[in-house]
Amino acid sequence: MNRGTFIDFQGRPAVRFQRSYPHSAERVWSAVSEPDGLAHWFPSRVRLEPHEGGRIEFSDDPNLPATTGTVLFFEPPHRLAFTWGDDEIHLEVAPEGEGCRLTLTNVLSARDTAARNAAGWSVCLTELDRSLEGAAGSGPHGESAEPWKPYYDAYVADGMPAGAEIPGAPGQDG
Repeated sequence: MNRGTFIDFQGRPAVRFQRSYPHSAERVWSAVSEPDGLAHWFPSRVRLEPHEGGRIEFSDDPNLPATTGTVLFFEPPHRLAFTWGDDEIHLEVAPEGEGCRLTLTNVLSARDTAARNAAGWSVCLTELDRSLEGAAGSGPHGESAEPWKPYYDAYVADGMPAGAEIPGAPGQDG
């Protein structure tokens, strides 16, 4: 399983993931910063103005309404950060040997969202891995995506903060 860790990020709760790829930083940067690349793995369709202070738009996520955010950092081909609701997403691509390392950090607005969000990012990053390998996938909401619940259950069992509403879960709105 692709697992994230619960961390403190500048005084805020966050979940962090790191992946090493045998690809150039430029290739991975394209996959994590351009709408065509993001379409293969990110949970929402994304349109962004590629500069600090730019607008970023999120749509077509079956679990969330369309929304906008602000680009916090845009430093190709290494660093992109933006707001998404009350959360922040930080993506960093760094050269590593003959390939590169991707670090995704989701700075959380609420501690109890850690297990839920970590499970979602685990599914999404598996889709990114597939996309970078050249495998066809249907995205994180598609039928070929790994199931979310086993990740969530594992994070909860490991003691990652949980308890936030799960959109689409029985007995909950959304």
